Amino acid sequence: MDLLNRFANAVSFKDYDDFYNHFRLNVPENFNYAYDVVDEYAAIDPDKRALVWCDDADHERIFTFADIKVLSDKAANFFLSMGVAKGDRVLVILQRRYEYWVILMALSKIGAIAIPATHMLMEKDIVYRMEKSGAMGIVCVNEDELCENIRRAAAKVPGIGFMAAIGERDGFIDFTRACEQCSDVLNVPYKTRRTANDTFLIYFTSGTTGMPKMVCLSQRYTLGHIVTAKYWQNCSDGGLHFTLAETGWAKASWGKIFGQWVCGSAVFVYDFHGKFEADESPDECLLREAR
Repeated sequence: MDLLNRFANAVSFKDYDDFYNHFRLNVPENFNYAYDVVDEYAAIDPDKRALVWCDDADHERIFTFADIKVLSDKAANFFLSMGVAKGDRVLVILQRRYEYWVILMALSKIGAIAIPATHMLMEKDIVYRMEKSGAMGIVCVNEDELCENIRRAAAKVPGIGFMAAIGERDGFIDFTRACEQCSDVLNVPYKTRRTANDTFLIYFTSGTTGMPKMVCLSQRYTLGHIVTAKYWQNCSDGGLHFTLAETGWAKASWGKIFGQWVCGSAVFVYDFHGKFEADESPDECLLREAR
């Protein structure tokens, strides 16, 4: 089953005019995506497929909603151990690593705010985002140039409390190992859960004219993408949806998590490095999961 009927007044419409005139979202006042979508699926259908991930080195992982719940609870405990609290902001630079989905849910559960960013940022870009957002920590992919840019940027910005990378890296916390050592029991007072209008994400614009500007998005925003997933991308319960975008771009929110999961569709992620080559894409993995 999907959760569409909980958050929309109707699912089927006879035509576009009917949809335009009558479609409405039902957004609970205390809505929190991590608890009310991911953890809810984990409770009612724990084996429901959430994420199918593979990379260009032939590694492959498949996660159910129960898996995402457990991993996000452990990650939330890691962030709490780092001093992250409700309203705190954390830069998240993870390309197409599966940890991105876990970390967004973890930060949501403790009321913190994720700032997704691309791995193509240089030192000055990272300094700018750290300063403007008031970020107190960062989690990133384990790449030499990026980690060095982060290291130099953090040295220039007071208030950066921690730097974590996926795997071992000098000067960084090993996020993977640290989360493995955390409890999978998360005890967060209900008051720390955000309301539907509280900020969930901050994106920086591309800065086409002038410097990039911060765009704050609320928990309510995630349900807005029901329209994107259901009526544009035609996502369906039990389906598998593929959007190519890297997680540093807002397109990832449109096509790689929020609306798709509410619709009950799993998300397919191909974690490649360098140029995308269609003839080297993971056809076998896609076909196997589509069966």
